[in-house]
Order: sequence, then structure tokens, then C-alpha cells
Amino acid sequence: MGSVRIMSRTTPLRPMFQRLIGFTALVALMAVGAQADVPMQPVPMTLQSLAIVLAGLCLGPVGGVLAVLTYLLLALIGLPVLSDGASGLAPFSGATAGYIYAFPVVAGLAGLAGRARWAERPVTGVAALFGLHLLLLAAGTAWLALYLPAPQALAVGFTPFLPGAAVKSVAAWLIWKGIRRVGTR
Repeated sequence: MGSVRIMSRTTPLRPMFQRLIGFTALVALMAVGAQADVPMQPVPMTLQSLAIVLAGLCLGPVGGVLAVLTYLLLALIGLPVLSDGASGLAPFSGATAGYIYAFPVVAGLAGLAGRARWAERPVTGVAALFGLHLLLLAAGTAWLALYLPAPQALAVGFTPFLPGAAVKSVAAWLIWKGIRRVGTR
């Protein structure tokens, strides 16, 4: 009977501790994903969006948004966590800031998608994640069009990223499904 009491007292801490580890790991994955880049101008191709979508899927809409905001706060206070080690105010006001501003929105929507039953199926789940990548690209390109002519903004800020967005959408869905399988064991 004594061991049952000990287990019942510690049981609520375990899920909270697991969520904290997941939260921290996803914030770190965003920073690492930003450094895994293909240098392109003016917008680098990174794995950052994969981590942002995963944050929403794994942590839910609120947790995903909070993880992204934590990541962006780390960048804002000067930690070199954005692509090319960028940090401070400049990335939040430059030509690529539109992508950054879309990060929390995409994470929140990914969290909502992760709760939907249709997201469990490969075709609809991957299609939703690809749609979120398109939203991210559209927001970033719209902002970029403030600095460049619209056709040029599309040519350098949207079109070249479509194949990567498709691959990252598939990867995010597969990773999410794998994490869910492991979590149910």
C-alpha cells in the first residue's frame, strides 16, 4: 500500500517533466534547425520550419506557440539562434521578418491540426502540414515584397522553397506519428 501512495504522489510530476523536456528539446531543435541551412539570398533554406511544425504537433496549439515565442525571445535577447547565428532586433525588422512573424501562427495551427482526426491519415495530414509551410512561405514572401518587386520576392522567397516544404511536411508527419507511437507504449 505504501508504494501505491508514493506512485500516486509522483505520477502527476512525470507528465509535466516529460512536457518540459519535450518543450526544451523542441526549442533547441528550432535553434539547431536554423543553423542547418543552405545559404541562399536573401532567404536561407533551413530546417527551422520542420521544428516549428513539430512543436505545434507535439505540444499542441498553446504549447507550440509558447515554444516558438520562447525561441524568438532567445533570439531577441541576443542568443545566436536564428539562421546564420542572427539575433537581436535586426532579424525582426529586416527583409525576412515576415517568416519569423509567421512562426507562432504556424505552430498554433499545427497544434490544432494535430488534434484533428483527419491529421492521422497520411494524405490529409501531410497535405495540412504542406499547407502550413505554404502559409509560412506566403507570409514571408509578402513581407519580402516590401523590399523587392513582387515577382522577384516570389522568385527568391517562395518558389525555391516548395520542394523543401513538401519534404519537411512528410518528415514532420512521420516524426510526429513515430513520437505518438512511442508515447502510447
